[in-house]
Parts: sequence; C-alpha cells; structure tokens
Amino acid sequence: MAAQPPKPVGERSMGSPQEAARCIYFSESPESGLQEHYSNLCMEKSQKINPFILRILQEVDEEIKKGLAAGITLNIAGNNHLVPVERITGEDFWILSRILKNCLYINGLDVGYNLLSDVGAYYAAKLVQKQLNLIYLNLMFNDIGPEGGELIAKVLHVSIYGWPAPPHLWGMQSVIAFATVLTRNQAIKAINLNRPILYGEQEESTVHIGRMLKENHYLAVLHMCKHDIKNSGIQQLCDALYLNSSLRYLDVSCNKITHDGMVYLADVLKSNTTLEVIDLSFNRIENAGANYLSETLTSHNRSLKALSVVSNNIEGEGLVALSQSMKTNLTFSHIYIWGNKFDEATCVAYSDLIQMSRLKPDNTDVEPFVVDGRVYLAEVSNGLKKHYYWTSTSGESYDHSSNAGFALVPVGQQP
Repeated sequence: MAAQPPKPVGERSMGSPQEAARCIYFSESPESGLQEHYSNLCMEKSQKINPFILRILQEVDEEIKKGLAAGITLNIAGNNHLVPVERITGEDFWILSRILKNCLYINGLDVGYNLLSDVGAYYAAKLVQKQLNLIYLNLMFNDIGPEGGELIAKVLHVSIYGWPAPPHLWGMQSVIAFATVLTRNQAIKAINLNRPILYGEQEESTVHIGRMLKENHYLAVLHMCKHDIKNSGIQQLCDALYLNSSLRYLDVSCNKITHDGMVYLADVLKSNTTLEVIDLSFNRIENAGANYLSETLTSHNRSLKALSVVSNNIEGEGLVALSQSMKTNLTFSHIYIWGNKFDEATCVAYSDLIQMSRLKPDNTDVEPFVVDGRVYLAEVSNGLKKHYYWTSTSGESYDHSSNAGFALVPVGQQP
C-alpha cells in the first residue's frame, strides 16, 4: 500500500479510522460497499454489470473491512491472466468513475489494456478533475486517440495532486499538449509519453519536451520510448538537462540514437547530479558511445545508479569499459547489457563483478556459467522495466529485480 496522499486544502477532518473508511462510500448510503454501489448504479443506468469490475470492487471492500483503507490502488488492467477478465469499455468506465469520484482513499487506478477509447478518456478527465487524491492513473493501450489525449492534457491544468501516466498511441498534437501542460504543472511527478504516432523527420515532439524540461523543476520520471529520437533530439534533451534539477529517470529506449548522441549525454552527466536511472535500450551507441559513458561514470558522475544499454551493438571493448567504471564508481549499482556482442573478455569482466559482489545478481540481466573451463553469460529476467508490458500467468510479477527503474525511483503508485 502507498502512503496516504495529502488531503486537499479545505477538506474536513475525517476523525477516526473507522469513520474515515466509511467516508469513501457515497454519502447517501455510507454503510454499504463499493460492490453494492456499483451494482445498484448499473441497474439505475441500465448498464450491463461487468463481472471483472465487480470482483475487484469486492476485493477492495474486503480490504477496507480489514482496516486497510489508505492508499488503495485499483488494478483493473485488462491483461490480468490470473482471473477471468471482461475488458472495460468507455461505458463501463463511466459507471466506475461515478463511484470513484467520492472514494477518497483510492489514490491509484490501473485500467490499462482495456477498451476505453475517447469515451473513456472523457470520463477519465472528469475523474482527474473531481478526485483530487488520485495520484496514479494508467490508461495504456486503450485505443485512445488524439482527441481523448488532449482532453486529459487539458484537465492537468487544474489537477492538484494527480499525475496521470497514460502511455499509448497518441498523435503529435497530444504530445505537444502534454509538453505545454507540464511546463507549468507543479504536481505531476511522472509521465509516460511512449509510442506516439509521429510523422516527419523534424523531431518536433522532442523539441517541445526539451523546452518543457528547461522550465519544469518537479517532473521526476519521463518515458519517451519510440519517439524516433536521433542525435539532434538527444542533444535537445541534454541541453535542457543542464537547467533541470528534478528529473531522476530518463527513458529514451527504442529510438535512433548513435554514439554521436552519447557525446552530449556523457557531457551533461559530468555536472548533472539528479539523474539516477537512464534507459538507452534498443538504440545503437556501439563501442564509442559506451566508452563516452564509461569515462564520465569513472571520473565525474556519482549520482547515476542504473544504466540499460540492452541491444546497442556494443562489442567487448565498450562492455568491458562499462564494467571497469563499476569498480571505481560505487554509486553505479545496476547495469543491463543483454543483446550486445559478448566476447570472452566481456564474460570474464561481468563474472568477476558478480563474484566479488560488486554487482549483485538481481541488479543485472546476465548470469555467468562455465563450460569446459570458459566463462559465458546467460540472460536472466531482470531489467529496468522488464515486465512493464507483461503480467505473470502464475503469480506476482512486479518484483524489484524485473522492474528496477520503478524501485529506484518510486514516484506515485508504481507496481
């Protein structure tokens, strides 16, 4: 459970924990539960009851009866493999939002992988406006278009405590709208702008995000996966980071950044003392880029904790250089290297780091093994956000080793 969020200005004291727990229900029937309210409201509005929502609300009612009434996150993601799922539509979310707007102790909502569309985005925007205790909202993969994205962006002007993290396929105008909002918003601590639908080669979205970072000194987490960021784009972001004093987690994975872009990143890391996690996975920084980063991490930077360079066409020279920086930089504790070109020197270097306990097995995505006297590296399922788009079919999946980025920079209600 997350800590209880700050109470909105002017909100009256709720007294004892028992009274507080009752206050999360509708005022007209404080003794009944969320499950009953949902069923009654569906009947009143002639809306079909969604059994998945009903099940989750029943679980929340049970938690509240046990006294666990603070900082509850509703997980109604449509990719849950552990229970039967009937994916939520925009109309389903309409009913749900009417209930949640008065539930002060629910401060997180995950409705990713559903069928909300722009209809659901409209009601999500209304919910953000009315439920000021909401600090985590996940809308990823919901077929929300540019219109829905802009609706949510607009309400962030008046959202006091909320920080939506809505990653899915949006257009350029939605990204620009969010960048504009974030320039002035002091409440949002994390934003996921992954996978927008972009056209052209001008990196317009990156330009707007760069301008925002120069002005915003509250945002801690920024995801920009699949933004077609090239070297000029990473230069824009790095120029902004010279002036930014809040960003702790930068995700620019799955872009088109090469070793030339690492010149800018390595240089800003010499003076930046706030960045703790950088995800460069699935770019192409190669040996030269790895060497630039290694030099900075060895001689200058003492704030970065985690670096992912998965699948960057790095060979032994660059991988060994990064391993050497871990020996002198004790802050640098997590590194992910799978998908590059391992030679024997690489395997020995990372095996030594693990054996000497400089690199903990949970803090990397490789594991050494020996065949005929030679050391090799095998992949293990660890990473900054290894399970971000995946849920277990057998049990708990959100462990720290597979989602280290969220563990290192815990903002809002992350898994």
